[in-house]
Amino acid sequence: MCDEWTAEDNEHHLSRRAFGAAAGAAGIAMMLPVAADAMPVKGRDVTIATPDGHCDAYFVAPAGGRHPGVLMWPDIMGLRPAFRQMADRLAQSGYAVLVVNQFYRSTKAPFLKPGESFDQPAVRDRIMPWREKLTPAATDSDARTFIAFLDKQPQVDTRRPLGTAGYCMGGPFVLRTAAVDPARVHAGASFHGAALVTKDADSPHLLASKLRGAYLIAIAENDDARSPGDKDALRAAFAAAKLPAAIAVYPGAMHGWCVIDSRVYNAQQAERAWGGMLDLFKRTL
Repeated sequence: MCDEWTAEDNEHHLSRRAFGAAAGAAGIAMMLPVAADAMPVKGRDVTIATPDGHCDAYFVAPAGGRHPGVLMWPDIMGLRPAFRQMADRLAQSGYAVLVVNQFYRSTKAPFLKPGESFDQPAVRDRIMPWREKLTPAATDSDARTFIAFLDKQPQVDTRRPLGTAGYCMGGPFVLRTAAVDPARVHAGASFHGAALVTKDADSPHLLASKLRGAYLIAIAENDDARSPGDKDALRAAFAAAKLPAAIAVYPGAMHGWCVIDSRVYNAQQAERAWGGMLDLFKRTL
């Protein structure tokens, strides 16, 4: 889903005026809401040793105490100011959040220049070779490493389960993370997730039988229009696994709508999705 047809489809939903005024991925002019009861947080850049190299990442948690850990997977445009702000916001609600540069095997983050976005062919051509390195095996290995990192942080309450959230290409990574360590990961939220349902034997939706806890899968309207059977396959997989999962199409929301620097950011539906994630984590973690 986070490929050329989705980028082109999104552009068709934007007027020329709106498209020109939209925020670029490397720069962020908008600010996310701050809750009245937001906790003070402290964040820091971290480097995590993995079997394949060193991953640059951002870790943020409430300034005091121990809290449930959450692993956040960015969309295909990677770790950047928008995701740092989203991680800060989640930490303000009482979570210790790790957001990673999933392309660390190929580049440091941020890797986009001001005004660049995945809907630009030259940017896609640069990113896609990095994406090809993130095989299921590589993603599983990374997930185990990042879970272990979270559990070593003094801000993480290891007596409580972990959660994970992912956007675009990070959507299937949510299910893979939960499947590699179901004893630790008990909640996952996928937002406009890409290729959650495929014809492959290792399709992410088939991992439902390995999972524990509860899940949220928020689907873009244009993604659903392209693959209307995916939601049904996901519902069937979670039902067979006897796991609670809120799987819904968000009307008027285009692929990428949850990320504040996206050209198709939809504040109303993004807040609905964010609220669903907070409710899920509150009930499950």
